[in-house]
Amino acid sequence: MVKSPGNYDPAGIPEPPWRQQRTARTRTPLSRDAIVNAAIEVLDEEGAESLSMRRVAEKLGAGAASLYWHVPSKAALIDLILDRVGGELVLPEPEPSRWQEQMKEVMRSMRAVLTRHRDLARLSLGRVPVGPNLVRSLEWQLAVMRGAGVPDRVAGLTADLMTLFVGAFAYEEAEPPMGEDVPHEQMASMMTDYLASLPTERFPNILQTIDRVMKPGREDRFEFGMDVLVRGLASYDQ
Repeated sequence: MVKSPGNYDPAGIPEPPWRQQRTARTRTPLSRDAIVNAAIEVLDEEGAESLSMRRVAEKLGAGAASLYWHVPSKAALIDLILDRVGGELVLPEPEPSRWQEQMKEVMRSMRAVLTRHRDLARLSLGRVPVGPNLVRSLEWQLAVMRGAGVPDRVAGLTADLMTLFVGAFAYEEAEPPMGEDVPHEQMASMMTDYLASLPTERFPNILQTIDRVMKPGREDRFEFGMDVLVRGLASYDQ
């Protein structure tokens, strides 16, 4: 028996394939926050080479042109990413009695944040982004240094130097050494062998200190770099 149109029952009848795909793809409402979240996902999953307005739009199920209503350019998007992940930075309450150790703690936190997000260190180099989270970090650094008696000029220059040091270190950790697809440990061994092969009469200092130059690992080098920075700060008087 054929039912009349008024008694039509669609139960058990599959949707057309094109309609299933359309309904299954739930678009994320576009906003600046949603775009930045999607961009961070692309960066973490696929790396900086895949980060583009078009790829982020695909992640959101939108057209690339619609993103520009919220973010004017890829450069602006990168600045927003850097500020967003800056919110992950752990900033303790300043304690003047242990300011040097607190400076090191925050540099370790910076390194952890840059390491946690793929290629973020590469994107950070050469940029001076400004945003709510990044100015929070700058205010903390200046408060700690000025509270310790570091002159304003030195404190201002050091805030920039800290970022450069940690960013460059994290970038070096993330990138293949010397542009080669060789692990850091293997490259270090190759460099040690090369330096050891140099003629003694021409390179006596290298050959006498080769272990001191090549043996320290990344953790030792990072801790040493931080120590140099904070000791230098402590040498300044008002």
